[in-house]
Amino acid sequence: MNTARGSMTGVLLALSFVACGPSTSTPEPEGSGGSGAGAGGTGAGGATGPGGATGAGETGAVGATGPGGAGGDPSGGGGAGGSSTGGEPPVEEPTLITSGPDDYWKIGTPTEATSGNADVTVDDATTHQRWDGFGGTFNEAGWNVLSMLSDSERARAIKLLFDTHEGAAFVYGRVPIGSSDYAMDRYTLNETPNDTAMASFSIARDREKLIPYLKAALDVRPDLHLWASPWTPPTWMKSNGAMDGGRMKDDTNILQAYALYFARFVEAYADEGIVIEAVHPQNEPNYETRYPSCTWTGPLMAKFIGTYLGPTFAERGLTAQIYLGTMSNAESGKDGAILSAVTGDAAAMRYVKGFGLQWNMLNSVSGLRSRGLPIVQTEHKCGNYPWNPAGSPPFDASKAPNDHAYAEESWRLLRDWIQAGVTSYSAWNMVLDTAGKNLDSQRPWPQNALLTVDTGTKTLNVTPAYYVFRHVSEYVDPGATRVGTTGGDALAFKNPDGTLVTILYNSGNSAKTTILGVAGKKLQLSIPAHGWATVNWK
Repeated sequence: MNTARGSMTGVLLALSFVACGPSTSTPEPEGSGGSGAGAGGTGAGGATGPGGATGAGETGAVGATGPGGAGGDPSGGGGAGGSSTGGEPPVEEPTLITSGPDDYWKIGTPTEATSGNADVTVDDATTHQRWDGFGGTFNEAGWNVLSMLSDSERARAIKLLFDTHEGAAFVYGRVPIGSSDYAMDRYTLNETPNDTAMASFSIARDREKLIPYLKAALDVRPDLHLWASPWTPPTWMKSNGAMDGGRMKDDTNILQAYALYFARFVEAYADEGIVIEAVHPQNEPNYETRYPSCTWTGPLMAKFIGTYLGPTFAERGLTAQIYLGTMSNAESGKDGAILSAVTGDAAAMRYVKGFGLQWNMLNSVSGLRSRGLPIVQTEHKCGNYPWNPAGSPPFDASKAPNDHAYAEESWRLLRDWIQAGVTSYSAWNMVLDTAGKNLDSQRPWPQNALLTVDTGTKTLNVTPAYYVFRHVSEYVDPGATRVGTTGGDALAFKNPDGTLVTILYNSGNSAKTTILGVAGKKLQLSIPAHGWATVNWK
């Protein structure tokens, strides 16, 4: 694509967090591509609503020479445009990028076929949802290991994730409110019992690792759109008085205090120059786990949003939006019951501006699309599942197997959620050490990440799954429209500038010569065995 990325507008940004379902229209670009106001500042949309060594099974340094990157609009209600400005020259994107096992991110050029039928055809007259972008989650454990690297390697890691021309061009960031299962240890932002006025509320802990991580990303991607969710409320708000498990108390004073807790979080981050554009009330509200967690019923969630959280945000003039997320448990009577209770509650739905789904909630996407609100995929599955000890690949209790098999699993997850109709997609941990163990109190669970740090050699590794994300995220601009394809295993998008981006996967055991029909042309290319090809065509 021959365009300076990052010319999308605050008008486009406002579409996403405010009221958008599937769309066939392409929002207008503005002027010559301004960037977001300040570090993570909101644009027009925000005011409407709220190289390294190779590790075991991992790939070494990505050649940070592949140009390209997404710029523009995220669906988060803030920050217009990418890091490009009107004065920058256009960037020439590569036409073809391929990746296969142990041979990632190769730049090439397809040839025009003069005969033969297309194996995959892009139908840009068939349009699906508007696409708002990719992102990942900020956790203390990630910054802890990034801090072990040299300044140059740490900067390279951040660019690999967020840079629009030398990285995956992530445009979203998830922020934990208090401890996630990848904090250094368990904590909340106010453990003073019965402090309903939030006099002891503090983000001092976040200034140690989370906020430096966020600011490093914002330095590379000033228009990064941040949303937040808690894994647990303060322990005195829960039935068991503990970080792990327990239920949210159904008590007027507690619920009002918790609404204030959210508001203080948004305000405290604003004081740090960091805009939180949306909150989701609870991570996985129906799992009793051995790491920070809390369960909710549907009626209690509806009451909390409609009677406490929404009105508190409105009274305090906060523009951060409220999403119903992050739902993950598809078992009967679990998170589906929360979705039903909240969507059936008029008071709660006055404030709900979108839905956050993850893990096993894929089948809920279709039923929510009629609501006309964004549906965001909030957490990519982490791989290496303890309940699958004899699976393929089997569970490894010692370390996360950041291998090519997980990259192929990641493709299937990305493809299926995007085809279902979500408007954005978030990775789980962007960075971990090579073991990847979480805070599970009985048996720490080693989980995969996009980048890893060998803490012994202080080197950065780029995992195969990173390239799968980048095959889609770098070249599909926020504000693109997903378009139809026939034949093969593929996704296709039409960017606001008219570029057609097609991502193709070959599950076979040998390279496959493929003809792609796009924009009246037949392009011939070779897709590596168990690999991917991205074709940019304008």
